[in-house]
Amino acid sequence: MKGLLITIDGPSGAGKTTVSRKAARRLGYTYVDTGALYRAVAFAASRQYPGMPLDDTRLKQVCRDMKLEFKNTEGGSRLLLNGVDVSKEIRTQEMTMLASRLSAQPVVRKELLEIQRSMAREGGVVFEGRDMGTVVFPDADIKFFLFADPEIRARRRYLELVAGGHTEVTYEEVFATMKKRDRDDASRALAPLKPAEDAVRIDSSELTEDEVVDRILSCVRNLSK
Repeated sequence: MKGLLITIDGPSGAGKTTVSRKAARRLGYTYVDTGALYRAVAFAASRQYPGMPLDDTRLKQVCRDMKLEFKNTEGGSRLLLNGVDVSKEIRTQEMTMLASRLSAQPVVRKELLEIQRSMAREGGVVFEGRDMGTVVFPDADIKFFLFADPEIRARRRYLELVAGGHTEVTYEEVFATMKKRDRDDASRALAPLKPAEDAVRIDSSELTEDEVVDRILSCVRNLSK
């Protein structure tokens, strides 16, 4: 099964990353974590201009100075920023909030838009993000929107952070951050978080990751018949 362009959107903690990665692997597709691209911008900007206002000129320079590359390893997909693996560094709470803020900046979205679309030209790709099916790829072959109860999403995110070595964070902090990010993502004027009208909606609250993947693959196979 080659050639389809698949988008999987949804809020943080809904299971998008793991589900998208597993679905892509089972289909033999390329997996693209677009949220990691925005986190990389946040990471690079915080290092390139520490403590300075991130205006359009500086953000454009940050984006154009970056070379981003996804590398598949036995431990999963790793993101290289100018040849350096930053997969762990971009997953902190600080980078989460800064990435959410920067993703609402038109200059950042414009700079990353063509990068994402160039990755999709050959098809056979699963794009995971927040506006893949609504803005970046409105003509995608099939779109999905994953969601779950906020408390369940916060618990998943908290356990993910602890497993990644961020033991200083508390569940309460993660839950508060997630609620704020949900509000920010849904209310922003540019590309707000929402399901595409033709997206297949999947509530992952009571489903295992493999059950969600099975539902996605069932829809993809029906489309390909």
